[in-house]
Amino acid sequence: MAIEKNNEEKMPKEILPEEVELQAQDLNPSDGVDIQMLQDGGAIVDFDPQAGAMQGAEIHTANLAEFLDEDDLTMLASEVLEAYDECASSRDEWEQSYKKGLDLLGFKYEDRSEPFQGASGATHPVLAEAVTQFQAQAYKELMPASGPVRTQIIGLESSEKVSQAHRVKEFMNYQLMVNMKEYEPEFDQMLFNLPLSGSTFKKVYYDSILARSVSKFVPAEDLYVPFTATSLDDTETIIHKIKMTTNDIRQHQLAGVFKDFEMDEEGVYNKNDIEETKDRMSGVDSKADDVCSVLEAHMHLEIPGYEDIDPKTNESTGIKFPYIITVKEDTAEVLSIKRNWNETDLTKKRQDYFVHFKFLPGETKLNRCSRASSVTLMHLVEILEMRL
Repeated sequence: MAIEKNNEEKMPKEILPEEVELQAQDLNPSDGVDIQMLQDGGAIVDFDPQAGAMQGAEIHTANLAEFLDEDDLTMLASEVLEAYDECASSRDEWEQSYKKGLDLLGFKYEDRSEPFQGASGATHPVLAEAVTQFQAQAYKELMPASGPVRTQIIGLESSEKVSQAHRVKEFMNYQLMVNMKEYEPEFDQMLFNLPLSGSTFKKVYYDSILARSVSKFVPAEDLYVPFTATSLDDTETIIHKIKMTTNDIRQHQLAGVFKDFEMDEEGVYNKNDIEETKDRMSGVDSKADDVCSVLEAHMHLEIPGYEDIDPKTNESTGIKFPYIITVKEDTAEVLSIKRNWNETDLTKKRQDYFVHFKFLPGETKLNRCSRASSVTLMHLVEILEMRL
C-alpha cells in the first residue's frame, strides 16, 4: 500500500482549462512574456520571445527587415533612394542620346507639320537594318542548334574526362534550353538592344518562386550604377529597377521573400524617357494601376545591430558588407534585406548577379560605355557596309 501511495504522489496533477486561463492572466505581457491562448483552453507561454527572434535573424538567408526597427528601416530606405537619384541624374545625357537614337530607327510614322504641312514623316530604316543584321549574326554564333555550352578539357585527356565533359555539356545545354524557358528569348532580345544602348545586362539568380535558376535580360535603362563606376566588379552600388504588380508582391510575401505589410491596391510606376519612347514606338499604353516600381539595391551597407565589432575595443569597425535591400519606390517601404555573401566565405565577398555585355568597350566609365545610341548605330552601319 505504501508503494501505491508514493506512485499517486508522483503522478502529475491534471490542470483544468479554467486554471490555465487564470494562471495566464497572472502573467504580465509587458514583462516580455508572450502569451498565446489556444482554442482548447490551453496556452503557449514564451518567457523570452526576443530570443527566438534573434535566433531567426542569425540564419544566413533570413530577411533582416523582419527584425529591424522602423526607424532603422526608414534610414536604410532613404539611403537607397538617395543613391538611386544620384545614379539616375548622372546619366541624363545618355538617356537623351539614347532616346534620339531610338527615334532614328524608323519604326513609327509621324504626321509632321514642319518644315511645312504634309512633310514626309518617314525615317530611313538603315539603322534598324543594321541592328537586325547584328542580332542575326551574333545569334547564329552564340546560340547554335546544338546549344550554347561547349566544354574544354584542361591537361591530359582520358576517356573518363571526355565522358565527363560530354555529360556536363549535355546537362548544361538541357538546363539552358529546356529547363530555363526564358533563356533563349531573353538572350535574343538582349542581342537586339545591345547595339542600340551600347550596353546590356543579364541577371542570373535562383528564383524562390519558380524554384529554379533563371537568366533574364535587363535593359540598360533599368540598371543604375554610380557615374564613377568602371565595371560591375568594382562598384559598391548596383540598383535594379523592377516592374512588379501587386499580385507579384503578395506572392513574394507568401513565399517569405518579402516581409508582411499593408499594401495599397493601386501602385505607382514612374517611367523614364526611354520607356516612354519605346511605348510610343510600339504604339502601346503601359499604364496600369496595379504596377509599381521596386528598387533592388545591391549595396555595401552597415546594418544597425549587425555591425562588424572589433573584439579589442568592442566597437564597430565601420566596415560595410554587401547586402541586397529591396525597397518599394513610391512608399519607401523596405521589403527585404538579405546578406549577399556566401555563408562559408570569411572575407564576405559580394555574390554577383549581373553579367555585362558591351558593344564598344572603349570607354572606361560604365555609364559612358552605355552612352552610344545613335553614334554606336552609325559605326555599326559603316562596319556592315564595309563587310557587304
